[in-house]
Amino acid sequence: MRFLFALTTAVAVAMATGGVAEAGKGRSSNSDSNGAVGFHHRQGESCGDQKAGLCRAELFAALAKPKKKDIVDTAAGAGSFKTLVAAIKAAGLVDTLKGKGPFTVFAPTDAAFGKLPKGTLASLLKPENKKKLQGILTYHVVAGKVRAKDVVKLKTAKTVNGKSVKIKVKKGKVYVDGAQVVMTDIKCANGIIHVINKVILP
Repeated sequence: MRFLFALTTAVAVAMATGGVAEAGKGRSSNSDSNGAVGFHHRQGESCGDQKAGLCRAELFAALAKPKKKDIVDTAAGAGSFKTLVAAIKAAGLVDTLKGKGPFTVFAPTDAAFGKLPKGTLASLLKPENKKKLQGILTYHVVAGKVRAKDVVKLKTAKTVNGKSVKIKVKKGKVYVDGAQVVMTDIKCANGIIHVINKVILP
């Protein structure tokens, strides 16, 4: 597929060497005008992940600011992805994900990381586990721009990790390896972010 290209090389280089942020405009879980299953939430609407604060006005406002930010800066500015940003830094992937791209990132919220078994995250952030952390984070990245309307047409998607994630649409909700996609099409200068409520593991 067209969107599976250049990032593999970019990540390999990064490992060897060491938005326009717009939230989706409040689509409900019904089909949109393109026939794709939408899985945005309206501002203030319950999204089933209250700890993440995903549907608070503050998050929507942060993601809707008309600034050309890359994926890393968009995530950092949103406020609900502090753990993800810290993990990207620990894995040495900042320069890669701030690169030209384009990339599609399935981004776990802070609450999603909080669901990992106790001690898992602390262990992954240790320097000696850098390679393992890189493998997990690149499992959340697909090369190219894969919009929501394209995601729902797929059964699998090959990640930069080299392995493929399984994609399923069930009762109007989209799942990536069992993680529910709770917000889509957050446009960044170098790609797209889809928010998920669980960390997926290769």
